[in-house]
Amino acid sequence: MIIENTQLLVLRIFLVTNAKKISNSEKRLYIRIVILTGRIKISVMNTNYEISEELFDYLLVVNPDVVVTKDVTHIRQHIATVLNDAAVIATPVHVALFRSAFPERYEDDFISMLEEVARKQSGFAIYTSRLEAFRHADGRQSVCVNVANPKPLVELHRSVMQAFELKPQAFRPYMLLARGIQDADVSKVAPALAQQLFVRSFNCHCFSLLKKPAAGGKYEKVRDFVFGDIEHMAGSLFNYAA
Repeated sequence: MIIENTQLLVLRIFLVTNAKKISNSEKRLYIRIVILTGRIKISVMNTNYEISEELFDYLLVVNPDVVVTKDVTHIRQHIATVLNDAAVIATPVHVALFRSAFPERYEDDFISMLEEVARKQSGFAIYTSRLEAFRHADGRQSVCVNVANPKPLVELHRSVMQAFELKPQAFRPYMLLARGIQDADVSKVAPALAQQLFVRSFNCHCFSLLKKPAAGGKYEKVRDFVFGDIEHMAGSLFNYAA
């Protein structure tokens, strides 16, 4: 939903070629509008202006450590073998935080806003406990590794949404194992996974921004955002290392 009476402001931002002439508040507002719409249509004095650019798919993620990534990949390989589907192991292992699509030329402003979120964020520990399956609206299911303590990730997701002044949404953090599979395929892997615990933990001290063309392709890393207060990590596992 676009904030009321912003059309003239958006048009002004498009017409100004020197970004230095645009105030930070205007740039932030425009980024929010682009995130919400992807394509902007402006009507001024009965004249329609349609601004359409190539969109890029931006994904904000938290990456587990090497050990957890290896263990998750091993489970994916098992699922891929059972289902005879190599695509299962093609997706990077991560916890997705936020996703949006907008033109690449607004990437720098998007990054600046994410830097602000990261500076205010403290590190935290993430724990997992088991494998789960959940059903999508289309009837298909996905298999994932749960997050046993979702609160820190839910709060981080909320901070990102607040940075762009977006309405809070329900958010369930997890690490994907297999997406959108039929019930028959779920039943094939269920016996091996139903009783399998996956008790792991890792420390989160940053998030990463990935991007790809919205039309298709593979995600590539844009950059990492290290938290500004990593020394005060709640429940740091390093304190209990043997």
